[in-house]
Amino acid sequence: MLQTFSIGNVKIKRTAALAPMAGVSDRAFREICKSFGAAYLVGEMVSSKGIVFKDKKSVELLSTAPSEHPIAVQLFGNEPETMAKAAIIALEYAPDIIDINMGCPAPKVTSCGGGSVLMKSPELAGKIVKAVSSSVNIPVTVKFRKGWDENSSNAVEFAKICEQNGASALTIHGRTKTQMYAPPVDTDIIREVKRAVSVPVIANGDVCDVGSCVSMYEKTGCDLVMIGRGALGRPWIFSQIDSFLTSGKTVPDPDIEERMSILRKHVELICKYKGEKIGMKEARKHAAWYTKGFRGAANLRNEASSLSYFEDLENFIQSVYRNAK
Repeated sequence: MLQTFSIGNVKIKRTAALAPMAGVSDRAFREICKSFGAAYLVGEMVSSKGIVFKDKKSVELLSTAPSEHPIAVQLFGNEPETMAKAAIIALEYAPDIIDINMGCPAPKVTSCGGGSVLMKSPELAGKIVKAVSSSVNIPVTVKFRKGWDENSSNAVEFAKICEQNGASALTIHGRTKTQMYAPPVDTDIIREVKRAVSVPVIANGDVCDVGSCVSMYEKTGCDLVMIGRGALGRPWIFSQIDSFLTSGKTVPDPDIEERMSILRKHVELICKYKGEKIGMKEARKHAAWYTKGFRGAANLRNEASSLSYFEDLENFIQSVYRNAK
């Protein structure tokens, strides 16, 4: 297997990438995942209208750090001209790639004409890709799904349209919009998309460890594997995959002390970028994810839900240690 591949002029290691996850793939989480060897990062999706109308929260989501490269910013929307304007503005934040979200199944996104609802309108999707790709001087990629539902699995046709309109790479989640995140991902459709286009294809869905990552590569022939939920509370998954794919070495999960050290660092970064008040609210879900499967996990989740100050995190970590004895 080739060790690297390229999206346009952006070279990427063929290990594993971090998927864009709303409310999760912020700068703090991306930096933690990058420190563990994530080969490529995609930030949280940002509203194209929010960017164009200079909404503060939308613009903040575009922020990237020098240590994060290669990184993509992800835009969503359904108006070609607005998407193009947003992409031009996004260039100010120095991304390596512009990614277009055509796969999000969330009602608040699809009800506005964005995300996976665009799979119902391949012609419009093509116009959006063309408008964006012709407006910027960096690669443009598209993330989409198997289709809207089982009666309209049009991923192959959709992929070809995106490629014809300027997409430099494609990411496919192997489920339809109506399937959301279950049942198991369809690797056959990802393989079909890979065979149908000449641009790189990134596979997404159900990768949660080294074994499932290797299996995804083998079953689909994809150029890169992208991990979303499998990295929640487990950012070291990237170092495990990197180690196995590059040297054949198996890296065990970190022990409780190391996991808590990673959690502490993660929360420090969230608070650094967002302030303690917002940061500790966001730390609650991460604390629950980092301790999933631990002894007394239910009680720990309850304790995590009330984190308000950074010093609360230290008390939470001590609770983890007491439960582990």
